[in-house]
Amino acid sequence: MVVSTRVRLHRRWQPALDRPALAALLLGLAGFGYRLVLTLLTVPTSNSDEATFGLAALHVAAGREHPIFLYGQRYMGMAESYLAAPLVAVTGPSWPVLRLPVLALWALFVWLIYRLTRRICAPWHAVLVVGLLALGPERVLRDQLMAVGGRPEVKPAVVLILLVAVGLADGRIRARRLAVGAAGLLAGLAVWSDWLIVPYLAVAGLLLVWVLRRELLGWSGALLVVGFVVGAAPLIADNLRAPPGQDSLSVLRQVNGATGATPPLVDRLRGALLEGVPLATGLCPAGGCARWQQLFGLLYPVLLAAVAALALVAYRRAAAAPTADRVGPAAQLALVAGAALTLAAYVRSPLAATDPLNNARYLSVLQLSLPVVLWPLWLAAVRVRRGSVGVAGRLAGASASAVLAGLAATAMIATDLFVAGLGPVRAEERRARDLADTVRRAGLRAVYGEYWTCNRLVFNTAEAVACGVLDGELTPGQNRYRPYWRQVEQAERPGYVLVADGPPDRRMRELLGARAGPALIAEVGGYRVYHPETAVRPWR
Repeated sequence: MVVSTRVRLHRRWQPALDRPALAALLLGLAGFGYRLVLTLLTVPTSNSDEATFGLAALHVAAGREHPIFLYGQRYMGMAESYLAAPLVAVTGPSWPVLRLPVLALWALFVWLIYRLTRRICAPWHAVLVVGLLALGPERVLRDQLMAVGGRPEVKPAVVLILLVAVGLADGRIRARRLAVGAAGLLAGLAVWSDWLIVPYLAVAGLLLVWVLRRELLGWSGALLVVGFVVGAAPLIADNLRAPPGQDSLSVLRQVNGATGATPPLVDRLRGALLEGVPLATGLCPAGGCARWQQLFGLLYPVLLAAVAALALVAYRRAAAAPTADRVGPAAQLALVAGAALTLAAYVRSPLAATDPLNNARYLSVLQLSLPVVLWPLWLAAVRVRRGSVGVAGRLAGASASAVLAGLAATAMIATDLFVAGLGPVRAEERRARDLADTVRRAGLRAVYGEYWTCNRLVFNTAEAVACGVLDGELTPGQNRYRPYWRQVEQAERPGYVLVADGPPDRRMRELLGARAGPALIAEVGGYRVYHPETAVRPWR
C-alpha cells in the first residue's frame, strides 16, 4: 500500500523586481524625494509666468474661466493649470500645490523612460539613465518642477507613444486599436501643450505608422486620427475662431521673427552646443558652463552620429526578421532624429547665440534622447568588462567608462552646488511673501507694478490684490489677464509696487516730486510701495 503525504516545498523568496529594476526604483525614489522637498520649499523661486498658470488654475477651480492658452498668448496650452485646479479648489492657492502635478509628471516620465530604455537598450543602461535624471541643478529643475507650461507633460506623452509602438511591434499589447487611439490622443494633447515637442512627435508618429502599416487602412487608422483630433480639440477650436493673423502659427511666426538680426551660424552653434546642451542635460549651474562642462556639448553630435550608425547596422542585420526584432533599432533612430531636429530648430533662432543661458530651456526635451546618446559609451564600456575586445577596444572602452563616470560626477557636482546655494533662493521667496503681506496690511486692493511683480503678487495674495502691469516709463505694459488691469484702472487711488531704484521707481519719484516722500508707505524686500493721494497715470 502506498500512502501519499503532503510535502511542503520551501522555496526561496524572490523579489518581483530584478536587480536593475530595484536599483532604478531606489534611484528614482531618491530623485523624487529630492524634488518633493524642493517643491515644499518652493525651490526654484516662483515668478509671474508661473503665477499666471496658478491664477488660471484658481479661475478653473472657481468655474470663472476655462482658458485654452496661457493668458496673453495663443500657442501654449494650459494642461498644468487644469491638473492643479482640483487641488487648488480643495486647499486654496499655494506654490507647492501648484507644483505637485508637475512633480507627478516628472515621476511618470522617469518611470516610462526606464521602461523604454530597458526595452530598446539594456536593463543596467536604463538604471544609469534614471540615476542621471534623478540629479538636478537649477536649470533642469525649473523645467521639471515649475508650472510654466508644456515641457513637463509632453515628455511622458512622447515616451508613451514610443512604448505603444514597441509594444505593438513585439505583440505585448493586445488591445491594439485602443492603444493606437490612446497614442493619437496623447499626440494631440502634446501639440496643444507645447509646440516644441513637434519634432519628437513627428518621429514617434513615423515609428508608429511603420509598425502599423496596413492596419492604418482600417479601424486603427481611424482611431489614430480621431484620438489626435480629440486631444488637439482646444487648439483646433481656438484657431478656427481666431481673427486673421491671430492663429497659433501666425503668432509663432511673429514671435520668431521679432528677435532682430540673425547672428552668424557659428555663434548659434556655439551657444547651442557649448551652453544649451550641457545646461539642458543638467551638467552646469544656471549661471553658465565651465570649459570642461562644455566638452559634452561638443561630444553630443558625435554620439548622435555613432548611435545612428549602430542602430542602422542593427536594423540591417535584422532586415529579414520580424518587426519585433527591428523595432528596437528603429526606436533608437527615432530618438536620434528627434534630438537632431530639435537642435536644428534651436540653432535657427538668434536666441541660441544672443542669450543661450536663458533659452536653454527650449532644449529640455533633449532628455528624451539621453538613453540613446549614452548608448555608444555604454556598449564600449561593457565590452571592456567582458574582455571580448583587443587593445584598441580596451582603450576605447576605458575612455567611454571615464566619460560616463565624468558625466555622473559633473551632474552630482552641479546638483551639490545648487543645494549648497539654496539660502539666497529661499530668502528671495520670503521677500516676495513679505511684500504680499505688506501690501495686504496696508489695505491696498488695487496696485500697479512691473511684469515680474504683478501676477506673482496677485497669486501670493490669492487675488485679494489686483495688479496692473506698467513698463519702465510707467505706461501700460504686458498685462496677461486684462480683468486685473481694468480693475486697477477703475480704482480712484491705486497703489504702486516698484523695484527700488529701478527705472519705474525713478520715473515715479520724478512724477511725484515733493509728494514722493509722503506717498511712500513701505520699503520691503527691495521694493517700494507708494500710495499717493491722487492716481499717477501719465498715459492718460
